[in-house]
Amino acid sequence: MQIPSSATSGLRPGSADPLPGDSSGIFEWLMTETRDERFIDNIFVEMCDKLIEAGVPVSRGTLHFRILHPQWLGARILWLKGMKEAEIRTFGYGVEDTAQYQNSPINELNSGATVVRQHLEPGFGDATPYPLYDELRAEGHTDYVAWHLKHTLGKRHIITFASDRSGGFSDAEIAFLADLLPAFALVSEIRLKNRLARTLLETYVGPHASEQILAGATTRGSGVTVGAAILICDLRDFTAISDMWPRDDVIELLNGYFDAMAEPIERHGGEILKFMGDGLLAIFPLSNPSACHDLLSAIREGQAAMTALNEENLKKGHEPLGYGIGVHVGDVMYGNIGSRSRLDFTVIGPAVNIASRLETLTKELKRPVLLSRAFVETAGCQAQLEDLGLHALRGLGEPIKVFAF
Repeated sequence: MQIPSSATSGLRPGSADPLPGDSSGIFEWLMTETRDERFIDNIFVEMCDKLIEAGVPVSRGTLHFRILHPQWLGARILWLKGMKEAEIRTFGYGVEDTAQYQNSPINELNSGATVVRQHLEPGFGDATPYPLYDELRAEGHTDYVAWHLKHTLGKRHIITFASDRSGGFSDAEIAFLADLLPAFALVSEIRLKNRLARTLLETYVGPHASEQILAGATTRGSGVTVGAAILICDLRDFTAISDMWPRDDVIELLNGYFDAMAEPIERHGGEILKFMGDGLLAIFPLSNPSACHDLLSAIREGQAAMTALNEENLKKGHEPLGYGIGVHVGDVMYGNIGSRSRLDFTVIGPAVNIASRLETLTKELKRPVLLSRAFVETAGCQAQLEDLGLHALRGLGEPIKVFAF
């Protein structure tokens, strides 16, 4: 049942059924004592515990945030009385088209309601037949209220509370929770923006580079020299494909190809530093003793994924996709390179160049994966590979021994 905001906004703690605990202390705690806590879910859990201490009978609370993420539309943070840590669940794009969302108080709020309040015990009138209310009753809750959590520039998220006390929340308790929202909105927005900034950086530059950037590595030329196994992968005949295929088909093809190659790399601890049109550059830092073996495992899984992808492409009437992978090992400069106002966090150095030349050589030798002797010796995997002998690489004075995977 929706109630207008004016039904609660005129009440203040103490105007009816005064709160028995120290309610004012929650405001002070939110504004002055949460500055060292990075995560909003931890703050939410502690706030709910403090509400109970102040005499507000909360038994359940949720936060519903929209997030900027390539996979997820939003996330829900759930707290139940007695929980020391909140439960966090993500929701994919398209959730708003589901019956579960459309037949919910969350949709009612997003459709224009300013507050949703529903007594869940018998005798309080007819309840809106949302399936959530049946779930809450089954869990022993007696009252439910939900509001928008308003952030700057019109951004709105949602916060909800439930009670398990007979009779539910009093008017004073509802008013106090409503008055608490602006303070909690300030605290939550800071944490959410920090999380979104990290998510966006992880999405566009990868988890390791994002950590470096957030730690302050934002000056041009800043960086370190690291030992790494280097992998460069490139799609074959992409120019012809992009000229002949419809745009949406080309994007779908690229996404499928990058999923096939990138997911095994990330799963085995590699860091993808950039997507370059139809290619990618990844490193496996040698600070991990199993870096070279992890790279080989990523290639095996990537090849299996490409085989499956090509089977699907053949069913659609498309030619199978070819690719080339060059692998080397050595020291690389890892850091910020670019103009004064536009930087790229990447790796450069002779070792990267050799990996690139090996990838190019795959076209000439008609072998999809070529590895340098330096990598093979570091990995100790020569018995698994085919020795293709010495080959000259453009820009390199001496030919190097090359192996095929």
